[in-house]
Amino acid sequence: MRIVLVHPNYHSGGAEIAGKWSPSWVAYLAGYLKANGYSDIRFIDAMTDDLSEKELRAQLTALQPDIVGCTAITPSIYKAERVLQIAKEINPKIVTVLGGIHSTFMYQQILFEAPWIDAIVRGEGEAVMLNLVRAVDQGRWPDSRGQINGIAYIQDSKVTATPAEPPIKDVDSIVADWSILDWDKYNYIPMNTRVASPNMARGCPFTCSFCSQWKFWRDYRVRDPKKVVDEIEVLYREHKVGFFILADEEPTINKKKFIEFCQEMIDRKLPVLWGINTRVTDILRDEDLLPFYRKAGLVHISLGTEAAAQLNLDLFNKETTVAQNKRAIELLRKNGIVAEAQFIVGLDNETAETLEETYKMAMDWQPDMANWSMFTPWPFSDLYREMGDKVEVFDFEKYNFVTPIMKPAAMDRAELLDRVMANYRRFYMYKAFLSYPFAKGDPVRRRYLLGCLKAFLKSAFERKFYDLGKAGYWGPQSKKKVDFHFDQSRKRGADAMEASAEWKSMPKSKQELFDAALAARACGGGTDQLPEDDEFNRVVGHVDVDSAEAAKIMACGGGTQQLPDDEFNPPAGNDPSSPEAAAMMACGGSKQQMPGAQVKI
Repeated sequence: MRIVLVHPNYHSGGAEIAGKWSPSWVAYLAGYLKANGYSDIRFIDAMTDDLSEKELRAQLTALQPDIVGCTAITPSIYKAERVLQIAKEINPKIVTVLGGIHSTFMYQQILFEAPWIDAIVRGEGEAVMLNLVRAVDQGRWPDSRGQINGIAYIQDSKVTATPAEPPIKDVDSIVADWSILDWDKYNYIPMNTRVASPNMARGCPFTCSFCSQWKFWRDYRVRDPKKVVDEIEVLYREHKVGFFILADEEPTINKKKFIEFCQEMIDRKLPVLWGINTRVTDILRDEDLLPFYRKAGLVHISLGTEAAAQLNLDLFNKETTVAQNKRAIELLRKNGIVAEAQFIVGLDNETAETLEETYKMAMDWQPDMANWSMFTPWPFSDLYREMGDKVEVFDFEKYNFVTPIMKPAAMDRAELLDRVMANYRRFYMYKAFLSYPFAKGDPVRRRYLLGCLKAFLKSAFERKFYDLGKAGYWGPQSKKKVDFHFDQSRKRGADAMEASAEWKSMPKSKQELFDAALAARACGGGTDQLPEDDEFNRVVGHVDVDSAEAAKIMACGGGTQQLPDDEFNPPAGNDPSSPEAAAMMACGGSKQQMPGAQVKI
């Protein structure tokens, strides 16, 4: 039996400006299937190869698959649906399967608009896909599909979602098959080397209401650091990978495991550089360890800093927050690590003045790189539902962090884009002429920065950065001609809202706190969104909005919560109000599982 996995051909001008990324999902899925007896697996990377529909059709026809599997994040969902439609057009007997984070939560809407999809894999895919493949292989498909946990499908004009498949407890049992990729295709422009994105952990122990990763993975599980380095050694020695990004949400949150990982990298003397995303608070916590991290090959850290509109809120101690961000960046640069500051722009209360403030903060903090990402409300998040009519664009293909989905009250989308581009132009012109060429200290860091500049210039000349070519943006003079090409036929569906609602099951007291916090503080408000501060204090439990406790609870991006030094082991049966539960679910959440459901369409 032949299985063909396809990465859909979607481009946005975001992270891909740094090069062509090797898709890790196919390596982990293929490795798991092969370890369980299914070796005839082929992969089509339609994104990297930029395949047209005609070219994709020809490749699928030649391979004659029994099963075609595809993945999708929110902006690539329509491309993924089309991949599976083409497979059905080639041969209606092909079993078509869709996985990924968007389809996990939005399965009802997807099955309604793409009924040619035979099954949607919900959540962690390896075990679910193996059970589905076995059913097809043994001739039990589709009759026994109701017995396969973790899928959704249409039957008798109804969407059926089976109970969740338990997460794979031993994540070390999932050994990636990186050989399924054609490594000549994957190049990281800043260092002119092959690039990979392995993971050390799945999920997150905290349950922030603006994040969906903890919902998707459901349990937080960390791999044996030595086995992760085993995988990196394979990538280096067998596939000539010279740079990798750890795909974890925040690898430093488990300090003990992260230190073990770095020590193993040092002990094996692997000449591989790498990067991570993490929080400012973790950098401040680990100030004395930064030289050790750099010795292990860590050369690039992207930090989640705040938007200027958020920093203006009473809830945050602005001076302290800004000082922490600036200090973290100073520490990274001092230790030879490239520091990247991430700004979220395009909130409801965004103005030309707040955008200018982010530029001034960037120039004051002096990160090596700065990134202004458009605020994007994921359609399966609590925040998306709470924003209600403020969400006007339902064309998910544009939910890519570079297209302004939300329209600020004080400016139109074209002006928002123009002001963001003005920030980029000024920041990187300064870096190109007065910073990067004269970078002192670590020569690897200097070479890395010049490589990043090359990547930026390449994407700018090709008009691929921020999708500017497609939008028709050529500078301030073109603002009136900018067209984001939103598909107006896409509407908010009731099915999608119901699917999102299924996942909102945090304790009532915590939900009230976060509903109030999000509405009043975190996403473009100010205290005027609630009648009085007294009302806010009542809802959140008489928390002083200027207190350190409030800042820890409300800080968009994580707060200061950490895992204990010993291995994370959530206590059973926690009272949601207990200190233990607060430590485990610091940003609101619970132990909810994926529901089984049967919904009419």
